[in-house]
Amino acid sequence: MSRRGTAEEKTAKSDPIYRNRLVNMLVNRILKHGKKSLAYQIIYRAVKKIQQKTETNPLSVYVKQYMESLRV
Repeated sequence: MSRRGTAEEKTAKSDPIYRNRLVNMLVNRILKHGKKSLAYQIIYRAVKKIQQKTETNPLSVYVKQYMESLRV
């Protein structure tokens, strides 16, 4: 029998600009060598490019693609 208690489940925090948990989870996936600010820059540049090309809300595009990937 283990003497340790069960670990508490952590919830993802939201990112500072879009206030979206999925964006923060994506940043944590991209994160390399602890450089979170660089990961945020990469994501925000990509979001800006999506907005310029599609003329729609880039976060809705990301959420739609994320949900489709869960279905597979």
